[in-house]
Amino acid sequence: MKAGIHPQYRTVIFHDTNADTHFKIRSTVSTSETIEFEGDTYPLVRLDISSASHPFYTGQQRQASSEGRAAQFRRRFGNFGTRNNAE
Repeated sequence: MKAGIHPQYRTVIFHDTNADTHFKIRSTVSTSETIEFEGDTYPLVRLDISSASHPFYTGQQRQASSEGRAAQFRRRFGNFGTRNNAE
């Protein structure tokens, strides 16, 4: 391999802030934060979402409304533009 062109491959801690879980994985990501994890110091990358908190992997899907799209529109905007004053 050519020297100096490859990123550093090292063990990194990924912290899912949504589920408050930590993953210890090898990666080339660069970060300035560090964390002490299991007695050693590792680089830290904070994540908003991962497999620990994503609804597809956790099975906690969003509840879809049983009401149709047209019915929702009529409910929200059905009276829009109608006049209530009788002249």
